[in-house]
Order: sequence, then structure tokens, then C-alpha cells
Amino acid sequence: VQLVESGGGLVQPGGSLRLSCAASGFTCRRYAMSWYRQAPGKKREWVATITSAGGSTNYADSMKGRFTISRDNAQNTAYLQMNSLKIEDTAVYYCFAEHIIVGGGAYWGQGTQVTVSS
Repeated sequence: VQLVESGGGLVQPGGSLRLSCAASGFTCRRYAMSWYRQAPGKKREWVATITSAGGSTNYADSMKGRFTISRDNAQNTAYLQMNSLKIEDTAVYYCFAEHIIVGGGAYWGQGTQVTVSS
């Protein structure tokens, strides 16, 4: 069972990146999927969440209007489209899957580095 993030990298301020989170060993359609991030020296913070069927999304205030979370349950993958990136978006981005039934299990990915720099 694992979540594997990809799509991170170096981008200039104002640029865009699309992160992917591929699930293996379990079917993510019964899991809410979230993205978190952790900048150097800071606590891990929540970025966005999408419900199991994709019908509802929520975002941290600083990401609203710039980031879009989505999912493709047929591909067992979640995504985070990041636009208008700022230097302060630099962080390791983590994918998190939480079963829709409490106690049903939760998984973290290993993270992917996003660096926003000119």
C-alpha cells in the first residue's frame, strides 16, 4: 500500500505546476484525498481536500483561487494544480488518503519538493 507523489520541481514565481498522487495497493475511491505541505522549519499544513467521489473540495485560505484539487478514481490518482505560484509556496507537498469510515485507515505519501524561485 502506498501513495506516490510526482510533478514537483523548480518553477519561477507566477508559474504553474501539477502534482500527481498515485495510489497503489488499495482503491482510493473510498478515501478522501488531501494535500498537505511542509516548508523548512515550519509545521506541516493542510492545503486542500477532495471528497471520495470528488463532489466537494475545500482549500486553505491562502490557496483559494490559485490551487485546484481533483481526482480520477478510475486512475486511482489525485491531483493538485497550482497556479500563480509564490515564493512562499516552496515546500514539500504530501498526499494523504483517509478512509471515509472512521478507523478505516489512512496513508501518507513520501512527498515531492516544490521550489518557487527566480
